[in-house]
Amino acid sequence: MSISRRKRSIFITSLIATILAVAFIFFFFRKKIERIYNSGEPGQNDHAHVVFTDITNKAGINFTHFFGERTNQMPEDMGSGAAWIDYDQDGYDDLFVVNEAGPLTMTATEVKKSPAHCELYHNNGNGTFTNVTKNAGINFQGMGMGVAAADMDNDGYPDIFMTAFGKNVFYHNNGNGTFTDQTKQAGLGGKLGFWTGASWADYDRDGYLDLYVCGYVNYSRLNMLPAMNSRENIEEPPDINPLAFPPERNLLYHNNKNGTFTEVAIQAGVADLTGKSLSASWNDFNNDGWPDLYVANDVGDNALYLNMGNGTFNDASHPAHVADGHSSMGLAIGDWNNDGLMDLFITHWLAEPNGFYVNKSNMSNTMSRMSNSTQSLRFEDEADKYGLAKVSINDVAWGTSFFDYDNDTRLDLLAINGSTNQQPDHPKYLVPMKNHLFWNEGSDKGFAEVTAESGEALSYKNVGRGAAFGDYDNDGDMDVFVVNNGGRAVLLRNDGGNKNNWLELKLVGTKSNRSAIGTKIKIVSRNVSQIREVNNQSSYLSQNSLTQHFGLAKFTKVDTLNIQWPSGLNQQFLNIPVNVRIEITEGINNIKN
Repeated sequence: MSISRRKRSIFITSLIATILAVAFIFFFFRKKIERIYNSGEPGQNDHAHVVFTDITNKAGINFTHFFGERTNQMPEDMGSGAAWIDYDQDGYDDLFVVNEAGPLTMTATEVKKSPAHCELYHNNGNGTFTNVTKNAGINFQGMGMGVAAADMDNDGYPDIFMTAFGKNVFYHNNGNGTFTDQTKQAGLGGKLGFWTGASWADYDRDGYLDLYVCGYVNYSRLNMLPAMNSRENIEEPPDINPLAFPPERNLLYHNNKNGTFTEVAIQAGVADLTGKSLSASWNDFNNDGWPDLYVANDVGDNALYLNMGNGTFNDASHPAHVADGHSSMGLAIGDWNNDGLMDLFITHWLAEPNGFYVNKSNMSNTMSRMSNSTQSLRFEDEADKYGLAKVSINDVAWGTSFFDYDNDTRLDLLAINGSTNQQPDHPKYLVPMKNHLFWNEGSDKGFAEVTAESGEALSYKNVGRGAAFGDYDNDGDMDVFVVNNGGRAVLLRNDGGNKNNWLELKLVGTKSNRSAIGTKIKIVSRNVSQIREVNNQSSYLSQNSLTQHFGLAKFTKVDTLNIQWPSGLNQQFLNIPVNVRIEITEGINNIKN
């Protein structure tokens, strides 16, 4: 009897202890969850309330890429891109879309009559756009590829440079809603080639923007390498295989500060004569104050050029472990884990998982200056570790960007997919593929593929190419415009991202270039810091908005905002409110709403 009573007593004591322990655990984690929510730290399911909606028709955009049937030639299959550009400086991003007139077999007369041409859409500020191409003086028709927009002469209005298969084109912004073709006068034309990605940066920090242009291959059926002439493959005939053609050189145009440019790629050491380049992005990877250059090459090693500060660059691709060596198309640069170091995401071709180069460099403060030694940089491809490799093995990926689509303070990723292989039963058409949206779960877990739960518009199969990211409706969350080869372009509106707080920032340079390209921004909210560098996203043949976007979760203010201008000037602002778009001019301590 006493043994039974003792057992019962032990049981009751154990039960009470268990109940108390469970209650303590519940209370502890409830309080922790409350602290996370109230402090503004990211929650676990912020992405769940966000969908992307196809509002192309509703917005008044009617753009179809390419006219007629493709003729199995490479330039037909590679384009095209788009750019968000506030060309009239009214505070709303407008949209420039590049197009290809049609098959290379078209006559000059047929090209002029083609309905497929580049288009400029004015943002009306109410969610709709108006096609103003003709009135704006944009009249290019041909095989357009990429676009890069910035204020090259510091007159306050962004200009447009467009790459092409053939000759590139430069449109100067007249400041009155119109553009003038000044390609010849500026010294930016005259070179025949297969030109792809382009990117602006003030590489010598003289206050004027310079321009880097990617050359792909020396394409002509007469230039096809002998070993490829006998290859028979209905899905990938030699005419659409980059291995069949020799590489094209890249171009670096130095801004002469008088409206003209001088091409200096070979002297500067960035011509990349052996590369077949598709994308290029500028970023100060080693934080020495000088913009460096990363080039994505198809079927060959990528290139990282470190700016030596004297007009020349050193190749640090292999020492930094970012030569890659796969077929690279699109580029994204961003600090995915908020450790103050910029990381690289690279989209690849079929059977090659996308690359995710995490910055392992020994640099503790991204806003500080340091040596430009090649030994300072070290990256590791951790795509497999963080959930970005296996899911992409069967895709051909192009446009991409880091962007915080759910405003939880962590940068997410979108990869736009679409094959260059022909459909076996219908060789006039390319194989469509689904895109991939990757939600950033944090540095411990990596990325989760969430396309299916983010709206039908993202899951729809397409032959995607360029993608441009920006908040076109100024509602505090990031939207995406996608160009589909041989198909309808799509404007994807972010619905739900602004349920979390945010901050958007437009910078205006004075001593630095007017577009503020190359400016570094760091914001801190309690224990979370984020960094951006203006215009370090090249996507593929495209350009994102120059307005910088930060997700802030549930934070109710930004404690500190630090700006490091290319001129060397540093500015700091305190206690910035959330859910606002602000403008800061270099050297002026007042914030403009």
